[in-house]
Amino acid sequence: MADLKYQPVKHDHDAFLEKARNRRGFDEAYDSLEAEYMLVRELLGARVRAGLTQEEVATSMGTTKSAVSRLESASKHSPSVTTLKKYAKAVGCDIEIHLVPTPRPTKVSSGRRKG
Repeated sequence: MADLKYQPVKHDHDAFLEKARNRRGFDEAYDSLEAEYMLVRELLGARVRAGLTQEEVATSMGTTKSAVSRLESASKHSPSVTTLKKYAKAVGCDIEIHLVPTPRPTKVSSGRRKG
């Protein structure tokens, strides 16, 4: 069997979204998973920048290629912080987690004065 060289598949995410947003209910479903999709984009981007295959990342993490594949998909199972740290180390990155305050609605004054 000939040696196979890793050739990542080109993906134009913006074009994909533009087409997908025409489907009824897509926007609501996609928006509800925004954090998960953002994490997946971060993971894939880091692996691609590192020039690694899923198999190479899996070996570095001490896991299987299928586990890395699941990690890189927006699935119903959220990864642990420990798993994210292992992945980050495998692709030559550090991990940062930030909590961003949600703006609170402003109170509307009734115009009445107390007293």
